[in-house]
Amino acid sequence: MKITIEGASEEFERKLLELLAEHKHELIVTADTEWTVERAERYLRSLTAGARRFAEMVVIDGDGYLDADQLRSVLGKLNGPANALARAVPRGVREGWWPEGTRAPITAVYDPDNPSWHKNIAYEMNNENLPIFRTAIARLGKPNTPPATDA
Repeated sequence: MKITIEGASEEFERKLLELLAEHKHELIVTADTEWTVERAERYLRSLTAGARRFAEMVVIDGDGYLDADQLRSVLGKLNGPANALARAVPRGVREGWWPEGTRAPITAVYDPDNPSWHKNIAYEMNNENLPIFRTAIARLGKPNTPPATDA
């Protein structure tokens, strides 16, 4: 038997996965590890201000790929925001916001000409996740951008 449920709340998903886990010896259960707008919103809300700005810059300003020097010019050192991004996905798994196996939406790009020295030259998000995160950012409201007014 194969069951597909779309549009369920996160609470419903969590309860259903708990029920399925009780019967794991009888079933093969695969959880949806893809990003959704709701998951992206929660991810962005969970970030520090600097990390959220970092994510917004990669998604909006860089269209999914942004040079690390551009990020540094706005945010300064990237250690704090990059670490906050790295910790957000495991925290979301622990909190039950998304299932184990969910991949980080933003990843570092390393210098291919310097494989022994891991300085990040850029950060990227895959094209599949870009529209999802753009929608989430729009729903949350981009910082430092005045709200649209009806003229």
